[in-house]
Amino acid sequence: MHSLIVVAHPDPASLTHAVAARIAQAIADAGESNTTAIADLMAEGFDPRFNGEDQALFRGIAPPPADVAAEHARLDATDTLVLVYPLYWWSFPALLKGWIDRVFTQGWAYAEGADGKVEKRLQRLQVHLVGIGGADAAMIERRGYGAAMNTQIDMGIFDYCGARVLSSTLLLEADTGAAAAHLQTAMEIGRKIGHPTS
Repeated sequence: MHSLIVVAHPDPASLTHAVAARIAQAIADAGESNTTAIADLMAEGFDPRFNGEDQALFRGIAPPPADVAAEHARLDATDTLVLVYPLYWWSFPALLKGWIDRVFTQGWAYAEGADGKVEKRLQRLQVHLVGIGGADAAMIERRGYGAAMNTQIDMGIFDYCGARVLSSTLLLEADTGAAAAHLQTAMEIGRKIGHPTS
């Protein structure tokens, strides 16, 4: 099983990067047949701006731009996608949202038929979401942010393409000394991904 862990944070010394590394290590430790790769979108210089080439692809009049085609190939070789990201305004950072906008394209992630029905093309892909935030769970619940993120991300993006979100975890109060606990949770997430039946 191959897992791609996508990270969107500008600081390689951040808790976000540490959580991604722990998840990758736990997946690898869980079985000899497990492989992982970390896609650090910032370090790789991924351009999140939806441009004219992307619009032409959406309209079906041009092939994918080279960087998008490379991401398609990377995801085609992936069984499990893990997104690790800080919460910015109760969603993905712009870099990660732009990656989704540009990579989860019509014709690859989904296809709209002439009859208006959507063909979900990523049904083979398993997804795990790990958001890291400074707020506490009571605030998330009181304001309905958790439900809003579930609707927008889990359902609005991944379910639309047929990808199955197997876990969606918020690691909260990250600014108040919870880092050690979050790193332990990251190990547990990685173990569950590496041993899906245990």
